[in-house]
Amino acid sequence: MSKEEIIAAIKECSEKFGHAPSFAELQEITMLTKRTLRRHFLRYTDALRECGLTRRGAGYEVSREELLKEWARMVRKLGKLPSIQEYELESEYSIRPMLRWFRRWRNIPDGMAEYLKKEGLDVEYGDVLDIIARHIDGRRRGRKTFDPPAGMTSGSRLLDGQPIYGTPLLHDVMSYAPTNEQGVVCLFGAMARELKFKLLRFQAECPDCEAMREVAPGRWQRVRIEFEFESRNFLAHGHRPGDCDLIVCWEHNWQNCPVEVIELRKAISIQQSALSQNQNL
Repeated sequence: MSKEEIIAAIKECSEKFGHAPSFAELQEITMLTKRTLRRHFLRYTDALRECGLTRRGAGYEVSREELLKEWARMVRKLGKLPSIQEYELESEYSIRPMLRWFRRWRNIPDGMAEYLKKEGLDVEYGDVLDIIARHIDGRRRGRKTFDPPAGMTSGSRLLDGQPIYGTPLLHDVMSYAPTNEQGVVCLFGAMARELKFKLLRFQAECPDCEAMREVAPGRWQRVRIEFEFESRNFLAHGHRPGDCDLIVCWEHNWQNCPVEVIELRKAISIQQSALSQNQNL
């Protein structure tokens, strides 16, 4: 098949199925082989692009132009930079292409601003750059760039430069609940004995910790642990499920997480409930 015949076949297939066809769908109405396709196009996505089509989903590359348009659309809609949770809920793409581009979610504001200026798009996306600038300025000053915590009354006021504490805890070591990943590490260390762990070592890269866990009386196994404040942050930090055996977090909010999770908020609640019952006996 010639290049023109391949393009015609893709367009015909698109009309038949009502969407950009997969390669398997294209083969249903043609005798096209991968070898023939590669003679004219480097990838199947390049052939689709020649036809003015984009196929989305697992295994299909999303261009930076498409990612920029989608991210900018959300910035304009929200009036602020989308969180990873908002992006997952509202975007037609997953977060993975953005993480492949910027590596970490927190790198996006600076990275996107640099990309827009480098590509000469600062006029077209001037309003987006203004929102990015406000976010970066607020971050540098230490001001909060997000809404007040749930439950805070309209009369409540966050004091600039003052630390934020979590919910009070009835714990021998920590007086208040963690508000960041470092707090999760500390609380886990304080609860390690009750959770039947013996800590071996800590490191800066993933996995954060190696420990021995008692899986049965007198039986222990080594586990690789990654600490996160929220379990969903595991994705935002660009980690892969195979990098560790266990996620230890304060709040577990990652549905269908493929890695075992220990939610310290739940664990300490159970511990304190048992302690309260023993005191009442």
